[in-house]
Amino acid sequence: MKTQMKHKSVNEIFLWKNYWIRGVLSLAMISGFFLIIYMGPVALILVMTVQIKCFQEIITIGYRVYHSYELPWFRTLSWYFLICVNYFFYGETVADYFGALVQREEPLQFLARYHRFISFALYLAGFCMFVLSLVKKHYRLQFYMFAWTHVTLLIVVTQSHLVIQNLFEGMIWFIVPISIVICNDIMAYLFGFFFGRTPLIKLSPKKTWEGFIGGFFATVVFGFILAYLLSQFQYFVCPVGVNSETNGFTVECEPSDIFVMHEYTLPAVVQNTLRWKTVNLYPFQIHSIFLSSFGSLIGPFGGFFASGFKRAFKIKDFANTIPGHGGIMDRFDCQYLMATFTHVYIGSFIRGPNPSKVLQQLLMLRPEQQLSIFHTLHSQLRERGMLPQAAAQAE
Repeated sequence: MKTQMKHKSVNEIFLWKNYWIRGVLSLAMISGFFLIIYMGPVALILVMTVQIKCFQEIITIGYRVYHSYELPWFRTLSWYFLICVNYFFYGETVADYFGALVQREEPLQFLARYHRFISFALYLAGFCMFVLSLVKKHYRLQFYMFAWTHVTLLIVVTQSHLVIQNLFEGMIWFIVPISIVICNDIMAYLFGFFFGRTPLIKLSPKKTWEGFIGGFFATVVFGFILAYLLSQFQYFVCPVGVNSETNGFTVECEPSDIFVMHEYTLPAVVQNTLRWKTVNLYPFQIHSIFLSSFGSLIGPFGGFFASGFKRAFKIKDFANTIPGHGGIMDRFDCQYLMATFTHVYIGSFIRGPNPSKVLQQLLMLRPEQQLSIFHTLHSQLRERGMLPQAAAQAE
């Protein structure tokens, strides 16, 4: 009996110590997140650092499993392909958002003009190196690892690139989705801890239906309130632009309609119940409901996928980078799925023509092309009666 009580006491001490470590590091990560937000768009490009670390953790798992086979060039080629893919994606971003700046520098003009060809040539070099590295008796395993690298690139690099694309649409599209996933993770844990009785999925035995449902409602409320708070500030809602004079980032604009307060008439049933006829909301708050719903109902499947992956290789965490939390990938398994949904959602329901982006592309054209567009636009505006009278007379 004494031995059992001693073991129980030791386990409780270990459990509370683990909770203490996780709690302190959670507060540190949240503080770091707010510091990055305070520093602005430049600091948020540190997404690339997270991406590289996640890639390293997944590739290392493959290396540990198959290192005894001494596969030639596996790690070297994996990192080489990472560089190639990042060169392609970041080059596309630079050409898209900083076209006017690129045109000022002769070397950058060449790189921008032939960017896709250069990217393809770099990839082909890696492809040829892989073929030359094939050795007898290991063909199948080497192709397994080749596929491993490419799936990792698809999951990690492509989706982290979408995070940056979301950021350039406005910091609110970066902050709200990330916060939604964090809130859902915390609230699902709390509801599961206090009320959980019914197991949700075998891949994660600790997950319960009570936590899943409670986390959903709490996250929707949280996302709705956070959307209201952030929609009031240009710093969060304006797309990230470039100031041609300072060559720096700018977040000044006239907020789009989804960040302007609107009055909505409530359904008759709600009017009779609450005695309210109208309500004032930012349209983005309505969009936040869809983002929160995805983050709560589908987002956790990113975590379930990661759990299945770890069980397949009999590991508890992707790494031990963060004591009590595991690796960086353990913290971002749901974030990447959420980022992809946000990017698709913006492209499908939000994004319209971006004047700043169109202007960047116009500035990259030759002078005679710019002049032709000017005359065409001038003619159409005059026909529609949108030009001032003085301008029409001057014509």
